[in-house]
Amino acid sequence: MAQVRSPIAVFCSGEGTNLQAILDAIRAGRLRARVALVIADRPTAKALVRAARAGAAARCVIPADYPSRAAFERALIRECEAHGVRLICLAGFMRILSPLFVRRYRHRILNIHPALLPAFRGSRAIRDALRWGVTVTGVTVHLVDEEVDHGPILLQEAVPIAPSDTERTLLAKVHRVEHRLYPKAIDAMLAGRVRITGRRVLIADRR
Repeated sequence: MAQVRSPIAVFCSGEGTNLQAILDAIRAGRLRARVALVIADRPTAKALVRAARAGAAARCVIPADYPSRAAFERALIRECEAHGVRLICLAGFMRILSPLFVRRYRHRILNIHPALLPAFRGSRAIRDALRWGVTVTGVTVHLVDEEVDHGPILLQEAVPIAPSDTERTLLAKVHRVEHRLYPKAIDAMLAGRVRITGRRVLIADRR
């Protein structure tokens, strides 16, 4: 009997390296999911090319094409509903989703952030870690709530910073961890192994 794979959506704005890691994990059997939809908010996003190569439905939904943020988000919702999406995975999606969108998909939106939250929130986490001179940063996978880079944390892993690191080399280190951690967190969510109480999260072992 064929294994049922839960449909997920991946929202991207740029290169889509985490999208590729998700696709690779599915192909390798490490992630029991199906990328039912890829949404990009920029027509130049390489994520659209990656989706096409994988045979995944891809949509470019550009905010400027809509009269308001609410109208833009309604378009996102229509796409997710049309594709039966069970979980939304933000992967370098450079848009802040409104509280209304977040509440509609409560505990069904994941984000991956290149720092050990609550440290270095925002879009310049790599640069900020280097500017502050810390010796360790990391990766966080968390559920999205109404605040930016906030919600309950599923997984975190530290990434050491060498004195010689630049933004480029540190980003490469962070990406290696992201590409391993994100599929693991997605799989735990889809398998029902995540228990959420307030901001506390418990992930049960895979049986």
